[in-house]
Parts: sequence; structure tokens; C-alpha cells
Amino acid sequence: ARVGPTMIAQLLAIGLLIALLPLSYVWVSGDPDKYRKLVWVTTFLVFDLILFGSFTRLTDSGLGCPDWPGCYGTASPIHAGEDIAAAEAAMPHGPVTEMKAWIEMLHRYFAMAVGALILTLTLLAWSKRHRLGHSPWAATGLLILVCVQGAFGAWTVTLLLMPLMVTLHLLLGMALLAGLAWLAAERTAAPSRPDLTPLRRMRPALRLGFALLVLQIALGGWVSTNYAVLACQGFPQCNGAWLPAMNFADGFALWRELGHTASGELLDRESLVAIHWTHRFFAIVVIAYLAWLALRLARLPSLRRFAHAIGALLALQFITGLSNIVLGWPLLAALAHNGGAALLVLTLVWLLYRSRREEDSWPMAA
Repeated sequence: ARVGPTMIAQLLAIGLLIALLPLSYVWVSGDPDKYRKLVWVTTFLVFDLILFGSFTRLTDSGLGCPDWPGCYGTASPIHAGEDIAAAEAAMPHGPVTEMKAWIEMLHRYFAMAVGALILTLTLLAWSKRHRLGHSPWAATGLLILVCVQGAFGAWTVTLLLMPLMVTLHLLLGMALLAGLAWLAAERTAAPSRPDLTPLRRMRPALRLGFALLVLQIALGGWVSTNYAVLACQGFPQCNGAWLPAMNFADGFALWRELGHTASGELLDRESLVAIHWTHRFFAIVVIAYLAWLALRLARLPSLRRFAHAIGALLALQFITGLSNIVLGWPLLAALAHNGGAALLVLTLVWLLYRSRREEDSWPMAA
């Protein structure tokens, strides 16, 4: 479908109108630091956007509008009703339905609104850089990142849900969330507390934990985008074996179409088993390491609640991951699994920022 200036203007207007709601909330709030408030609100909305993106993927709505950025050359499924009906009639069980079109477009509208909020953050960071007391380049980096994220969103559609593009789209969303969390922590520093001094010595352990978590999220994204969640039946064994037949070469070939090998043949079951089994095995490593990290954090009285939070999130990830297997990938469990991963990212970023300088203390609530 042709991308015209009228459609682009309409899409931008919709995104801006949605963004005006949180901007109005920030403006009328009693917080004297409007910039900090906007950072926190944007962080919360990016978390929501990640969940909505997961919902879009899990409901097979990623191609609900098979063009980009609009829907059959229009700014709304309302104006694309005939095209949607024709596509659904041609393929009744295909990727295009009216409901899926709305889910996909609502995701795009929400993403554009988040982009408008981050643009506002960047403009504020530069215009008030002397009063804010920190470099505006952090917000600028987030603006660049959200533009790159938008490009990967487009490639996700135009390349027909290629697993590599969808997984990178997820990871960039997590990176955006982490960047905003870091900026939020930077704006909420509080006076020093001496009992946080040991946190500085834990920084290498926190970095390793964060790296392991990111790798596990990437593996989880690879499982989801390849629809390999149900490739392993049973727990703790996979299809009745500790080491089932697996095809790692095709399963982890990066540049290939959805459901196909790099050479264009259909992906076999052993490839899907390899994808699922790897994610399941590495989950043991990540859970064990982060549980050990939580035990170390629990020794600091002021961080005990965050150690408990990590423990609770690890339990949530285990329960929801197991539910996906034994209950046949229920939507609610899958969404909670994605949300738990995002909350772990937020928690570890928060700890990493506060471990930078031992004279820093835990931030006050926004």
C-alpha cells in the first residue's frame, strides 16, 4: 500500500493525541520536578507497551495490518474495512481479521505516543539542561533508540515476522525500558546511607546477573517468535528425555523466514525442540544465579525488600514458564512471564545505578 502524507499526518495526530493524556497528567500533578515525573510516567508506559507488544504477538496480530505504518494505506482499520474483509474471506484462519487489525494498530498508536513522550523529554532535557544538572545526551540517546525501535517494528511487518527481527524488536524494547529506568534513578537520588557501601562491591556480580538475564530474555524471545513453546512436552524432562533429539544448526540459524530453515525448507520439530530446550536449560542457570544474588542483597537491611522482590519475580517466572508448558501456553501466563522479565530488568538496572557510587543511597519514591 502507498504511504501518503495525509496518512502520515493522521497517524502522527493520533499518536500526539494519545501522548497528550500523560502529558496533561504530568502538567497538573503536584510534583515540582515535572521532568522527573515525565520520566517516571514514560517508564511506566514503556513497560505497558512491552506487555501490549507481547499481547500482539501472542494473539498472532503482528500481521493484522500487513503493511506499515498504516493499515492498507489508511490510518485506521475503520477505513480499511473492505480490504480486511477481503483478506479474511480469502484466508478465514489467516493473519488478517478485524480484531487483529485493531490490536496491531492500537500497538502502533501507543508506540507513536511513547515516541512523542520521549521527544518531549529530549526537548526538555536540552532546554532545561542547566537547571536539571545532568547531561541531556541521555534523553537524546533514548530518542535515537526509540527511532531505531520504530524501524525494527516496520521490518517486523515487512519481513513477515522474521524471528530475528521480532526478537531484536523485543530486546530493543527492553533496552528502552532499561534506559528510562536508569534516567529515572538519576533523577531521584537521595542523601547517602552508610549501610549501602557493600553494594558497590557487588557491582561486578550485578553486571553478570544483568547480562545473564538479557541473554535469557533473548532466548525466550526466540522461543516465542519461533512458536516453540510447546515443542517440549512434560517437565522436567522434554518429550520423555533429558536430552531429546535436537537440531541446533537450523533452530538457531538467525537469518531465515518464520517456520523455515536458512535454505528455505520447512523447519523440523527437532529444531523447535532445540530452541525450547536451550531456553529451559539456561533458565536453571539464571534462576540459580539471581537467587544467589538475592541472598547476598538480603544481608543489607535497606535492600532486603528488593531481595524479596527478586525472589518473588523468580518464583513468578518459574510458575508462569511451567504453566506455559503444562497448560498449553495460556495467554495470561505468557503475558505474566513477559511482564516478570521486564520487572527483573527494572530491578537490576535500579541496583546497578545505585551501586555506581557508594555514597549514593536508595532513591525516594517518585
